[in-house]
Amino acid sequence: MSNDASIDTATAIQVAAFRAALRTFLRRSELVARENGLTPQRHLLLLMIKGAPDGSEQTSVTELAERLQLAQTTVTDLVRRAEQAGLVERERSNLDARVAHIRLTEEGERRLARSVRGHAAERDELLKMIRRLGS
Repeated sequence: MSNDASIDTATAIQVAAFRAALRTFLRRSELVARENGLTPQRHLLLLMIKGAPDGSEQTSVTELAERLQLAQTTVTDLVRRAEQAGLVERERSNLDARVAHIRLTEEGERRLARSVRGHAAERDELLKMIRRLGS
């Protein structure tokens, strides 16, 4: 058998354990989001807005589409529905009227905070596994 036709058992065990931990984290994240009145998509949307890479806690539809790897029209619809639910708000850019900055409302902040805190143990466990794989 050639080397690219199989992997050793230890590698398979390690990768399988990682995938199981990742799936556990994602499933728990979905459940906690729902417990806090958020769909998994809305939870992720709020997280990407709050966790904007520049630390501004706001973003645009274009930036969200890139980070979520979704079509801009899909993200526009997600933002619109989250806005209707009172979870996000838009503000036109002072520099470019075509751009709207999206940020969380107080209610969006509250629900996201409860969701993130609700699965901290799974996040910590996943981080430990990533560190073990990296060493």
